[in-house]
Amino acid sequence: MLAADPDPLAADVRRDVVAWFDVHARDLPWRAHDRTPWGVLVSEVMLQQTPVVRVEPAWRAWMDRWPTPADLAAAPTADVLRAWDRLGYPRRALRLQECARTVVEQHGGDLPDDEAALLALPGVGAYTAAAVRAFAFGRRSVVLDTNVRRVLARVAAGEALPAPAQTVAETRAAAAWVPDDDAAAARWAAASMELGALVCTARAPRCDACPVADRCRWLAAGRPVDAHAHRRRTQAWTGTDRQARGRVMALLREAIAPVPHDAVAAVWPDAAQLARCLDALVADGLVVRDEPSGDDPDPSATTYRLPG
Repeated sequence: MLAADPDPLAADVRRDVVAWFDVHARDLPWRAHDRTPWGVLVSEVMLQQTPVVRVEPAWRAWMDRWPTPADLAAAPTADVLRAWDRLGYPRRALRLQECARTVVEQHGGDLPDDEAALLALPGVGAYTAAAVRAFAFGRRSVVLDTNVRRVLARVAAGEALPAPAQTVAETRAAAAWVPDDDAAAARWAAASMELGALVCTARAPRCDACPVADRCRWLAAGRPVDAHAHRRRTQAWTGTDRQARGRVMALLREAIAPVPHDAVAAVWPDAAQLARCLDALVADGLVVRDEPSGDDPDPSATTYRLPG
């Protein structure tokens, strides 16, 4: 477990990780000097559970089309969902548009830099608010994604991986590693995240390429196995509701008109599972179901479409 008191390793580790980052940081568009705070927020939402290689082209296209919150707020929701395409978890697209509308209505179209105001935006949680403060505004915050958590677990606590669920104690301990200076804190956040993404990876860490390998407590302990391994499971995909929902969304994104029930039914073999997923998609606001009227409506006449 990380200690909440200042760690004697912290200053040296921060210095060397930031120096490594200065040389090895990926050239990502949301890190460019001309990126906007809104662009940073969009990248953070897209990067949730989606790899950089898929996000980068989608982010560029999205920002070309809707460069400001006002642009996205005014867009038809169906266009937003189509542009989200195969990034996965399309509810993120709906929340992002809700966020844009709130920024326009409550903040004059400018993303706020206050953490409490960021947290009040739709779809923005503690990690995203902290990341936007650091990466968009260069402000001190405790940025703890899975990469940073893993780096600190290994270097500071000597553990293979952090606990499955982030705790208050872990957050407090991580805060002790964050410099007091705004610019230095933001740089540490970016550098430690990049180290976790490129070197200190979950399954095959490249310890020979790590700038702080000589101070890593996990490496010094002989790389002990993950104490929480029995609680970690690889998320299934084939045959899941997520896959079924994805099939439906892919069909509706491609459609130029409402899709008949029979065409939707053809994308998934399990009728009961598909019905459950369709109900969930409608409840989530991702799909609109248009049912026939009359005393004895024909279920096959039901159609589905994207909202807006």
